[in-house]
Amino acid sequence: MQPAAIVAKLTGQFGSAILKALPDDKHPRIHVAAGGWRAVAQYLRHDPELSFDWLGCLSAVDYVTDNQLAAVYDLYSTRQRHWFAVKGYTDRGDAHIPTVVDLWPAADWHEREAYDLMGITFDGHPDLRRILLPEDWVGHPLRKDYIFPREYHGIPGTYEMDWQQKPDYPK
Repeated sequence: MQPAAIVAKLTGQFGSAILKALPDDKHPRIHVAAGGWRAVAQYLRHDPELSFDWLGCLSAVDYVTDNQLAAVYDLYSTRQRHWFAVKGYTDRGDAHIPTVVDLWPAADWHEREAYDLMGITFDGHPDLRRILLPEDWVGHPLRKDYIFPREYHGIPGTYEMDWQQKPDYPK
């Protein structure tokens, strides 16, 4: 199914819940608010014509000037052999998006990574905890306004040098 047909099907089913549709983009997708994501996800997974049975990737994006975060879901149907993406938007100050682990098991680690590095809480996730950083790490380092710590438990967090000078490496 071509992206325009997927968008038409989703628009017919969800109407104004679709904030934006970009079927002709290099990354064909729709945009939805976090509150509408779960219903759209179930439809994408279970509708026989769509049958998106594989989550290829989940990425998080920080739109700091718009005060929003987005989770980008790249989906593929192994039966229908088509790709499509959905961006789910949430408020940056209280970032919550419903989990889709039960629909696409690969979302388990993807959601944990987006939680850890970007601070999106995936409501209903069975084990939402940090996956890359220690449990006592403060903040979410992929947010655009994140200030990296000078140290963590005595371990230096930055390395400063004059980049105009070449380091004197042994030969």
